[in-house]
Amino acid sequence: MVTEETFVAPRWIRSAHAQTVGGRLLRGSAGVAFRKERLDTPDGDFLDLEYATVEAHPLGENAPLVLMLHGLEGSAHSGYAVQLARALAAKGIRSVGLNFRSCGGEMNRVARYYHSGETADLAQVLAHLSRQIHPSHFGALGFSLGGNVLLKYLGEQGSRANQVFRACVAVSVPYDLAACADHMSHGPARIYAKFFLRSLLKKVRTKETLLRDSCDLDRIRRARTVREFDDALTAPLHGFKDAEDYYGQSSAARFIPAITASTLLIHSLDDPIALGSTIPSPAIAANRSITTAFTGTGGHVGFVGGSGPWAPYFWAEHRAAEYFSEAFI
Repeated sequence: MVTEETFVAPRWIRSAHAQTVGGRLLRGSAGVAFRKERLDTPDGDFLDLEYATVEAHPLGENAPLVLMLHGLEGSAHSGYAVQLARALAAKGIRSVGLNFRSCGGEMNRVARYYHSGETADLAQVLAHLSRQIHPSHFGALGFSLGGNVLLKYLGEQGSRANQVFRACVAVSVPYDLAACADHMSHGPARIYAKFFLRSLLKKVRTKETLLRDSCDLDRIRRARTVREFDDALTAPLHGFKDAEDYYGQSSAARFIPAITASTLLIHSLDDPIALGSTIPSPAIAANRSITTAFTGTGGHVGFVGGSGPWAPYFWAEHRAAEYFSEAFI
């Protein structure tokens, strides 16, 4: 069911770019602490889970749990993850964030990173968490890249995902990775590509010795667009022929028809990164397991409301918390 929601960006932060940048800058981290749990992977690497504790809403281990998957170059400590933890805790729901490889403040050990289609690591984490909590009290939420990973996993699993989750939410997903990557190669959106590439290339410099035998370091260093970076590093390092093959196999849009788990999709049609034009609306409308919360404004993982920067309100996190609360009843 495709529906539009009532969120409207206020005048003081109206534009898509203001919402996107403001959403990043205004989300604070006070009042939330994290406990880390490390899982070893079969290939000699590790994954870190970070359980959030919200000072204002302490919860016991029997409370429902939501797994959070962060966006490109984010982490379990990103502002949207912290705000989600607060919104969920106010509803009596715990949260735990997965740090994708290389994203938890400590570089991973092997010649690989993470990417938009990496669901094997997610499957390992879910196998671990499912031993601790019943599916009726377990959910997952992905922001941006993390949302793509989640939707891909749900599509791959089909009805089996219903035995894992009670409900899922995906926010600001780049449904067509190729179109979104190419959009960031020109115009105002180039500023976002530069931001991501700066962080990604810094990581490459710390692992050049490990990466030398797997990819062309000179090509990676010359990358000036997201597609060039994915073609030089992401694709060869993770078993894809090239960037186009990576995008084609990993984009969430192709997995929408196979999703059977109850899922809420939150997206702003003015998103300057995950373009509203890439939303696979016909497939979504035909899937009875999917509910949408599409808005006209909100930017990319923005959805900042409130009377001003001194009192911001983060609509997407609260909308997701309401959805999970209703699902866990």
